[in-house]
Amino acid sequence: MNVPIKFGTEGWRGIIADDFTFDNVRLCSQGVAELVNSNKLEGNKSVLIGYDTRFGSQSFAEVAAETIARNGIPVYLSNKPAPTPALSFNTKYNNHQAAIIITASHNSYKWNGFKLKLAYGGPANTKIITDLETQIDNLSKKENPFPNKRNSKIEYFNPDETYLPHIKKLVSIDSILNARLSIVIDAMWGVGSGYLSSLCSGNLNKITEIRSKHDPMFPNIEQPEPVEKNLSKLQQEVINTSSEIGLANDGDADRLGVVNKNGAYISSLQIFALLCMHQLEFLGNRAPIVKSITMTNMIDKLGKYYNVPVFSTSVGFKNIAPIMVSKNAMAAGEESGGYAFNNNMPERDGILSGLLLLEMMAVSGKNLSELIELLESKVGTHHYDRLDIKIQNDQKDKLIANLISSPITSIGNKKVLARDTTDGFKYTLDNEGSWLLIRFSGTEPLLRIYAECQNQEDTQNTLNSMAKIMGIHSN
Repeated sequence: MNVPIKFGTEGWRGIIADDFTFDNVRLCSQGVAELVNSNKLEGNKSVLIGYDTRFGSQSFAEVAAETIARNGIPVYLSNKPAPTPALSFNTKYNNHQAAIIITASHNSYKWNGFKLKLAYGGPANTKIITDLETQIDNLSKKENPFPNKRNSKIEYFNPDETYLPHIKKLVSIDSILNARLSIVIDAMWGVGSGYLSSLCSGNLNKITEIRSKHDPMFPNIEQPEPVEKNLSKLQQEVINTSSEIGLANDGDADRLGVVNKNGAYISSLQIFALLCMHQLEFLGNRAPIVKSITMTNMIDKLGKYYNVPVFSTSVGFKNIAPIMVSKNAMAAGEESGGYAFNNNMPERDGILSGLLLLEMMAVSGKNLSELIELLESKVGTHHYDRLDIKIQNDQKDKLIANLISSPITSIGNKKVLARDTTDGFKYTLDNEGSWLLIRFSGTEPLLRIYAECQNQEDTQNTLNSMAKIMGIHSN
């Protein structure tokens, strides 16, 4: 193994046939088996294994299952490709000590990945991941790292049999079915195809599906990430069909992207703020909210408005989930479009998030634009954007060193009021909620610059000014 296997914010990812190989998947799986047999994990001594529709995912999952079984550990292997939320829920429902999910989520077709979930349905925490990486590194140095034990039985299961009845209990399906909504659903060629449409279909609703075929090439999009640059087809279809809303899930359906009736993309920050307002205003819930450091300050303002605490964490649900559990939070979200809810599990669920947004429209009788107007009447206007800049590995250390040695005191026409280095470099720019964050992706070779201000012009000026300060060119 030439390159050490490292787990980022959402598991380990690699280029298929380059570093994401059968041998490396075996090593990762053996590392999980070592953790299970060391009695460091809670739950029943068993491992769930699932996969998406990417190249080789089923074969990689079968290799993982065989490796775990050789260690005498019971294995439950999904009998079909399935969304990450469905597999995560089955892990929690059956109290498996661990789950291995073969998916690269929103990465391009060249990639695949290895996610580790624990018995509570959420991702492994930093300590467990560090232990796993150590196990994998030690195993890679052994001549024969795999045991010659008698195989445990591999049992097959259908994740939909528990996930779908559960989801139907979490939202008012009848309200959605009777809302007379026209909805366009975009699976982005991924494993989430058919889930939202089957749950929303009724005599009174009109459902249009696009990019619903499973296609590991993800044609005509750079990657199956439900952000504006990848949703032009959804935007056009919403307009063509005179629909009220367009919903998109990423490659493994744990994220949500949204388009309004005018074909305009609604940012993930606005969507999470709406979903939190739905919990607070229309459902009457009162409990803490957890957000990543990249999430909107609208959440803080909603917390003050409704008198509920808000907790901020580093990026990644491996950091968010423990806080969500310890604080018994009702909702958690991050800027990437992943949202979790406490009656489900401490993990992102793009399918449930889409249903909750439809429920909000149904019970309020308002469209998305009207709901955003209601939101802004409580928290004010906020505009967000992000620059993704491809960088080489040797650039990262130099950029970080410059940020440390030459502290930034102003960005564009805004003075820096405070700096937070919890996860990257975050700068508070005024007392109205404006901020900018510089952070390196944990899953891709990208530098990300995030900004939120009171208007779009200020947001763009702030982003461009920061790129200029750092001496880099935005893509």
